[in-house]
Amino acid sequence: MAEKAPPTHAPVVLLTEQEIAARVQALAEKIAPRIDDETVAICLLTGGIWFCADLTRALARVGRNVRFDGLWLASYGDERASLGRCEVRADLQRPLAGRRALVVDDVIDTGLSLSEAQRLVRDAGASEVLTAVFASKPWPTPRAIEPDFTAWEAPARFLVGYGMDAAGTLRGLPYIGALD
Repeated sequence: MAEKAPPTHAPVVLLTEQEIAARVQALAEKIAPRIDDETVAICLLTGGIWFCADLTRALARVGRNVRFDGLWLASYGDERASLGRCEVRADLQRPLAGRRALVVDDVIDTGLSLSEAQRLVRDAGASEVLTAVFASKPWPTPRAIEPDFTAWEAPARFLVGYGMDAAGTLRGLPYIGALD
């Protein structure tokens, strides 16, 4: 399959790096009372890496030193719309039996990936599964899942930066922008 060309124009900045940091810290303060140091933060790869890294550091600043694992699910490929199914590309590595889990992702659209991750984590024996996303985009129909914690109610735009991408590009932007 041919690679898609990268965007030809700069994204419109929606949230600056400083605004992102403030929202992550505020979210950590909300999450901390619901978890303990035995909690496993499960990063949904690859987009969730930026948010999960910042969130786990913010949790440490408020006294919660969680464990870490990753789960690589794919439901978009390089497309702008969900493929309607999730593929597990890399499974969990840490034992979850009897532990609380916090599934962390960058953005929720349909809820398909987050719902599948929650099921996989529950099936792995977690005693409780909480979910946190940085951005929640509006969706016209009920989603498969609503996250327990959300840092930002995003507009219905094509988001890039802070882990969100356009065909694999622009994930590393330190801000969140829109390409539309």
